[in-house]
Amino acid sequence: MKIKHNIIYLTVTALLLISCGKKETPAENPEVKTEKAEAGHEEAMQIIASLTEAQIKSVGISLGPIEMKELTSTVKANGLLRVPNNNKATITSLYGGVIKTLNVQVGSIVKKGQVIATIANPEFIRLQEEYLTTNSRIIYAEQEYRRQRELFDNDAGAKKNLQSSDAELKTLRTKKASLLRQLQMMGISPGKVNNGNMRSGLVITAPISGTVSSISAQIGSYVDVSSPVAEIIDNNSIHLDLQVFEKDLPKMRVGQIVHFKLTNNPETEYDAMVYSVGSSFENESKTVSVHGTVTGNKAGLIDGMNITGIVSLDKNTTPAVPNEAIVEADGKYYVFIRTDKKPEEHEEEESGDDNKNEKGEPVQHQRTLNFEKVEVIKGTSDMGYTAITPVKGIPADARIVVKGAFFINAKLSNSGGHEH
Repeated sequence: MKIKHNIIYLTVTALLLISCGKKETPAENPEVKTEKAEAGHEEAMQIIASLTEAQIKSVGISLGPIEMKELTSTVKANGLLRVPNNNKATITSLYGGVIKTLNVQVGSIVKKGQVIATIANPEFIRLQEEYLTTNSRIIYAEQEYRRQRELFDNDAGAKKNLQSSDAELKTLRTKKASLLRQLQMMGISPGKVNNGNMRSGLVITAPISGTVSSISAQIGSYVDVSSPVAEIIDNNSIHLDLQVFEKDLPKMRVGQIVHFKLTNNPETEYDAMVYSVGSSFENESKTVSVHGTVTGNKAGLIDGMNITGIVSLDKNTTPAVPNEAIVEADGKYYVFIRTDKKPEEHEEEESGDDNKNEKGEPVQHQRTLNFEKVEVIKGTSDMGYTAITPVKGIPADARIVVKGAFFINAKLSNSGGHEH
């Protein structure tokens, strides 16, 4: 009898365990479905945002159409500021000598013809002496030639003597012309050279106007044509050399406007105008030089500075939106359009506490507007508008958020992690 009771007890226990096992198994399925629903809901919440009319009013969200705007397309390029070689000068002396005075310093602003330094050399006196001697010999040679001519005309002199005096006179005149030119090149006026007014020093003058960029000589040093005294650069003639890639080269035209900034001073913007487009590649960079003349303000611009330039191209009519209508997220750009699509239903199924005000009183349901997040590709920006190309089609009559898009994007990001 006892054995019978034990068998009945074990049988009932086994049935209870089997029954419990069957009930526990289906319980896992709702969790899987819930997770899937959550994933789908989270994905939907990433593109659809819902705002009440009160929120839209308080934030100042405005809607508008995608407009067709005439925007100026641009090309961005890096480059350097350069001064043409014809606006740079190396100051040298055609004649060797010792520096006696040096009248400028690095950074000095000089005018063309201004005295930079003076040099001295005894050879300068010898050259002036030779000029005076040649002048005296020419006077005697002219007299001798006239005498020989007179003798020859009267058949009293030999033709050979006449020819000799003629050759001597021409030789002296040639020598005088050479000495005269040399004195002029030295800055000495030949008409002022006399026995009591011989100069032992020469002046070295600036060949161009500009700023002294370097000085190589010093007082007491010897200089000649191969040893420069100083260098001058005229930064007023500065221009920019932009390195434009091959793909952008067909867009470059003479006369285009360039807005550029210094790499070390991006706050100040300067202007230039393209005057020449290169016809060959620069080294291995596969870029072509585009040259522009700097216009307007040139303060602070120095030869060799690095710059970033934006070349304004032709105007094109293209779909565009205000700059503030575009938001950036995860390295992509988006706009928000008014849509009839709705978020997941459980977003609207808020708890009882959410439908009450601060005092715990129920609030009246408010009308909401939905906005869809649409990815776009940014284009040219000009005059407060930016050209856009939707990744997916946008209806022609779509209303986009032109003001307050940042707020909607922030709300959309925050709602992605809401609780259920």
